[in-house]
Amino acid sequence: MKKVLRIMLLVLMAAVAIVIWLQRHVTHVLPQPLDPAFIRLTPREVATLPLATRFDMPMGSEHGALTYNARPFRIQRHLGDDLNGIGGGNSDLGDAVYAAAAGRVVYAGSPGPGWGKMILIAHRLPDGDELGPVIQTMYAHLDSIRVEAGQNVQRGHQIGTVGTAEGAYLAHLHFEVRLGPYVNPGQGYANTPLNRFGPEQFIRTHRGAGVELLNPTHKKD
Repeated sequence: MKKVLRIMLLVLMAAVAIVIWLQRHVTHVLPQPLDPAFIRLTPREVATLPLATRFDMPMGSEHGALTYNARPFRIQRHLGDDLNGIGGGNSDLGDAVYAAAAGRVVYAGSPGPGWGKMILIAHRLPDGDELGPVIQTMYAHLDSIRVEAGQNVQRGHQIGTVGTAEGAYLAHLHFEVRLGPYVNPGQGYANTPLNRFGPEQFIRTHRGAGVELLNPTHKKD
């Protein structure tokens, strides 16, 4: 009996030793979950962003023709604009989504439930702009992504297609304009605007071209 107890004690001590070893060694090499809330562009990355001298709408024409805003900024706590094709329903599923301005893709992926595929593009504003050096535009609920993180894009470059957030909604583009260098998919609703601006108003004041100018969206800044 004593021999059995000694064996059991040795087995227990060995198990405890293994657990302690695993805690000290294995957990340090296992990949930790990515928390984008703490990722931000460095000053060097901001300084090397493409200069955005003009912004246009990301669907339809430069003025957003053939689209409508189904849920504008701050309606029912909404932090962006929901842009739809004029046919309604899923008629715009697969329609082209364009970069609103020259910039660099800083995120391209699927951040979590309810978002579908998402793209974040960082843009450097001209010196003296009251909003600061960097703005990000966000494009969510995409059906497909046609760019990758780190890629520079020009205004009017097709970056993806309109989707349904993996079937969560009828097809539309959730479009946001954000201030600052933090690369964070974030949230789509809040009681305050956070760091978001009304996309339609922002584009009106930052279009960088006369209303009558309708050159093709793929024209470079």
